Amino acid sequence: MTIENTRADNFTSILNNYKAKIVNADEAVRCIKSHNKIIIHSNCAFPSALVEAMVRRKDELEQVEIYHALTVGELPYLRPGMEGHFLHNAAFIGSNAREAVQDGRADFIPIFLSELPLLYKNGRIKIDVALIHVSPPDEHGFCSYGVEVGLTKTGAESASIIIAQVNKNMPRTLGDSFIHVSKINYMIESDEPIKELPRLEVITPDMADVYSKIGGNIAGLIEDGSTLQLGIGAIPDAVLGYLYEKKALGIHTEMFTDGVIDLVDRGIITNEMKTIHPGKIIAGFVLGTRKLYDFIHNNPLIEFHRQEYVNDPYIISKNYKMVAINSAIEVDLTGQVCSDSIGTKLFSGFGGQVDFIRGAARSEGGKPIIALPSSAKNNTISKIVPFLKQGAGVVTSRGDVHYVVTEYGVAQLFGKCVRERVKELVNIAHPDFREDLMKYAVDNKYV
Repeated sequence: MTIENTRADNFTSILNNYKAKIVNADEAVRCIKSHNKIIIHSNCAFPSALVEAMVRRKDELEQVEIYHALTVGELPYLRPGMEGHFLHNAAFIGSNAREAVQDGRADFIPIFLSELPLLYKNGRIKIDVALIHVSPPDEHGFCSYGVEVGLTKTGAESASIIIAQVNKNMPRTLGDSFIHVSKINYMIESDEPIKELPRLEVITPDMADVYSKIGGNIAGLIEDGSTLQLGIGAIPDAVLGYLYEKKALGIHTEMFTDGVIDLVDRGIITNEMKTIHPGKIIAGFVLGTRKLYDFIHNNPLIEFHRQEYVNDPYIISKNYKMVAINSAIEVDLTGQVCSDSIGTKLFSGFGGQVDFIRGAARSEGGKPIIALPSSAKNNTISKIVPFLKQGAGVVTSRGDVHYVVTEYGVAQLFGKCVRERVKELVNIAHPDFREDLMKYAVDNKYV
């Protein structure tokens, strides 16, 4: 028998296996039972058809616990009347879950993103059913997790039952990003558009100027040959705009957006000087538009990996000149960083901030950066504060902070005493608040 005949027979067997598992959405979710723990594909890979079918069964279900991080789009199990049927446990609070968490209708798990998948792997959270959203199988029977690999793959592999929404619009991404059809229990076919999250636009010219200055200040810290972690939002977008004169940059990041495409096309992001995975962009997921999905489809430049690998501080630290850029809600005069709550109101989550701050700190030539505007609400509120709001959470400790950046400059805090930190941070605070900040520091014997 020739190799071609063997391949043809194998493909026929795979195709038959695939077709035998195809059902409609309502049939697929019948295996979900009351009190089950469900992991749902996160971010833009949210499998809407499967979730809607599960929610249609609400009257048959009690206390189904749902786990995922940030998702794009509506969460139907958080609609009014779903209490008692579904309980959402957010590992990162998006805008679609924030009201429910703050109202006590959903829960929040404070956890480093590098450790979230390990909750499933070690059985601390025993997953009964995984709802995933994948590309069609290739000739070898492998489906790709597509736009989100990092937070889902380990959880799905830990589940007793896997239900897949198979979508021809899901890009086939490479790396540690595949699941074989033999591992999937039920499949539904779908051709709905993959959810998109366009680049965030700065609303006012004043804030556009603020973010531009922050981006320029951060870019001044980035050397040729650096490897970058970039998130989503106005600050990372602003940084990207200042990198066009840089050379041989690399990417090792929790996630990335459309903004990297042009820098790759112009030969600025080459990954050639990376010391781990040279020549490759490494990420766990993407948040962006169809343009980005087309860019990552079957692209050997990009490897997606599990988040416990991508966000492992030890792995991150292996990158030479690792630059981690993360944002904050407020920073106090000693360098404590709050980025997940506004006072007692839970707002977002840890995400990968601490993972990358610690990884970059241990990288040779690395630079961990916290960046934020100096003020908010038309300069009526300072974001460099004497002390964090009552109830605010410390995500990044004062011992982890190296650089804090605002539109007024760069504060270098690592290895400095409180007296020195106060002076550095007051210098980059909004001028309207500097006198009060210094007065507080004097009154409390900081300086």
